[in-house]
Amino acid sequence: MTEALLDTVKLNFDTDLQWVLNVLLALVMFGIALEISVNDFKATLRQPKAVFVGVGCQFLLLPAITFLLIWFIKPIPSIALGMFMVAACPGGNVSNFMTHLGKGNTALSVSLTAIATVLSIIMTPFNLQFWAVNYEPTATILKEISISPFTMIKLVTLLLGIPLVLGMLVNHHFPMMAKKLAKSFKIVSLLFFVALIILALNNNKDIFMQYIVYVFWIVLVHNFLAFTTGFSVARLLGLSQQDTRSITIETGIQNSGLGLILIFTFFQGLGGMALVAAFWGIWHLVSGLLLAGFWSRSIVDIRQHI
Repeated sequence: MTEALLDTVKLNFDTDLQWVLNVLLALVMFGIALEISVNDFKATLRQPKAVFVGVGCQFLLLPAITFLLIWFIKPIPSIALGMFMVAACPGGNVSNFMTHLGKGNTALSVSLTAIATVLSIIMTPFNLQFWAVNYEPTATILKEISISPFTMIKLVTLLLGIPLVLGMLVNHHFPMMAKKLAKSFKIVSLLFFVALIILALNNNKDIFMQYIVYVFWIVLVHNFLAFTTGFSVARLLGLSQQDTRSITIETGIQNSGLGLILIFTFFQGLGGMALVAAFWGIWHLVSGLLLAGFWSRSIVDIRQHI
C-alpha cells in the first residue's frame, strides 16, 4: 500500500457504536460544564486581553499556522485534512487539569474552555471549510464528499452546546451536587478518550503500524507549533507567566475526540484524517503532561510576573 492510497482507505469502525460515542462525548462535555458558571464568561470583562489572546490563538492563529505547515511539508491530502480538522477543534477536556498542574491560571483556562466550546459550534465547521477549501488537494476531497457545514454545526451543537448549557444549569441550581459529579466525570472523560482511540485503531492495526512513522512525526511538529504559538503570542503581548501557561496549554491541547467523531460521521473514517486525530489524541496527553510537569517543578516565583 503506497502513501497515496491512504487517501482512499476508510478505517473500519462499528457504526452501531457511533451513537454510543456521540452520547459519551456529550456526557464528557456535560461533566466539564458542571464546573463552569456564568462568571467564567464574565471573565472577559475582568481580563479581556488574556481571553481574546487565548481565543485568537485557538481559532485564528493555529488554523493559519497549520495551513502554512501543510503548504511547507505537503503531506498527502487526507493527512492534511486531518491536520485542518484538529486545528479547527476547540481545546481538549484535560486542558484545565494540565493548567492547574502546570501552575497556570486555572480560572482563565476554565473561561477559555467555556468560551471556546460556544464558539466552536460555528468556528469548527467554518475553519475546517475555509482553510481546507483554500488548499487544492484537500479542496478536492471536500468536493467529493460534499459536506454541509450547517449539518456539522447541528452535530457540534448537540455534542457540545446543549451539554454545556445543561451542565451549567446544574452547577447554578445544585452547586454541591455538581461539584461531586464533576469528579466522577473527569475519570469517565479520560476513559472515554482512551476507549475512543482504541476503538478507532483496534480493527486497523495493519494501517496503524504501516503509517505510524509517517503520521507521528507530523503530529509531533504540529503539536509543538501549537504550544509554541500560544506561548510566543502570549509573551509577546506581555501577559503574565500564569496566563501564558494557560494559553499555551489551551492552544496545544485540542479536542481530538470531537475531531474523530466528526471524521467518522462526515468523512466515513477517512484513513489519513482518522490517524492524525487518533495520534494527536495520544500525543497531546503526553506532551501536555510533560510540559505541565516541567512547569510544576519550576522554582521561578510566578507572582513576580503578575
